[in-house]
Amino acid sequence: MGMELVAALASVAAAVCAATAIVMQVRAHRELERSRARMDEASEQMARANEALVSVQSALSQVLTTSQATLNQAASTSIIEQQHFDSQVRAIDQVSSKADEARREIAQNLEQNRGAVEQRLDKVRETVDVQLSAIRRDNELKLEAIRATVDEKLATTLNDRLGASFKQVSSQLEAVYRGLGDMQNIASGVGDLKRVLSNVKTRGILGEVQLGAILRDILTPDQYAENVATKPGSTERVEFAVKLPVEGGDPIWLPIDSKFPGDTYEHLRDAVEAGDAEGVAAARRTLEQVIKAEAKDISSKYLSVPETTNFAVMFLPFEGLYAEVVDRPGLIECLQRDYQVNVAGPSTMAVILNSLQMSYQTFAFQRRADEIQKVLSAVKAEFPKYQAELRRALKQIETAGKTVDGIINTRTNVIERKLKSVTAMEDDALAAELLEISDVSSDVADDEE
Repeated sequence: MGMELVAALASVAAAVCAATAIVMQVRAHRELERSRARMDEASEQMARANEALVSVQSALSQVLTTSQATLNQAASTSIIEQQHFDSQVRAIDQVSSKADEARREIAQNLEQNRGAVEQRLDKVRETVDVQLSAIRRDNELKLEAIRATVDEKLATTLNDRLGASFKQVSSQLEAVYRGLGDMQNIASGVGDLKRVLSNVKTRGILGEVQLGAILRDILTPDQYAENVATKPGSTERVEFAVKLPVEGGDPIWLPIDSKFPGDTYEHLRDAVEAGDAEGVAAARRTLEQVIKAEAKDISSKYLSVPETTNFAVMFLPFEGLYAEVVDRPGLIECLQRDYQVNVAGPSTMAVILNSLQMSYQTFAFQRRADEIQKVLSAVKAEFPKYQAELRRALKQIETAGKTVDGIINTRTNVIERKLKSVTAMEDDALAAELLEISDVSSDVADDEE
């Protein structure tokens, strides 16, 4: 925008300079036209003077001719007439000489006017040339200054824009480098995760850590335990077991064990990505066999009624794995029927634990409800005694009120009548001191507080 504005200003300045030069040229042209008009007018005057001189000469020629004829005809005239004729001839000669002088003067004036006009035209031409040269130099200087300003602003704008562009490119390249560093970190993290998932023991630890995080988020520490031997006389310990309260007895355990058949699931994913239908079917059958074997292991190691519930929970740490197990027709029913094992993914595990938390609250409420019922029964038994005591207190309050009313209405009136003839003491403090009742008001205030 700044470059376009500078270019527009330069165009306007150039146009102004060109217009000034055109105006000066028009003025010079007009001066030349006026000078030419004056020269034409002088030429016309000279032509008219020449015509007058020609007419005078023709008239003189006619007069001479007439005179000659007269002389020829009057050759025999007298000497007086000859003298008169000579005088006329002299007069004619004087007129002819004056006409010649007038012609010479007019020619000289014309020559002088022509020289003056030419000199004036030369001066005008020189002045116009000088002014045009000055205007041209001024325009060149202004155009050069405008060009320098435009070049400077263009260079400044270009440098600023190039600097901003390079800065933006540098920031973007820096962001790209950071992104590449993050991608390298992610790649290294993926490699570490792959190494973790490639080891059976570390896969089990991963599932155990995820299950422990879910349990800690939903249950309190006294509602579950880790590494519990749920089966009496067995050394097998389940990863986690949830305490389920039982009315009138000790709580029982709900075994929860994490399983992650990573190799089988990875083969299934590879077959799905490759589009191998037979490989997908074979991998799913293998996964079903592995899940059944894991459920059988959980059932045989950790279930022991009545110390535990009659079912256990198998936790699968990935939703994709859980979805594959659920999608197998009849697999969930087979696990529940044959092995008393329920399957749960991360989301369903959270739902199960939340429902267990609600059952804890319901059981606590039922236990507290019995205590509340006992308290209400005791209150109901004591309420008639409380009501009788309130009635007795009410009667005593009514009796005291009647006594106070009698004191105020009877004895107070009698005392006032007896004391009508006694003059009251003006000093209240002295009266209170004499009657030893100076601290009565403060004692009453202390009692009220």
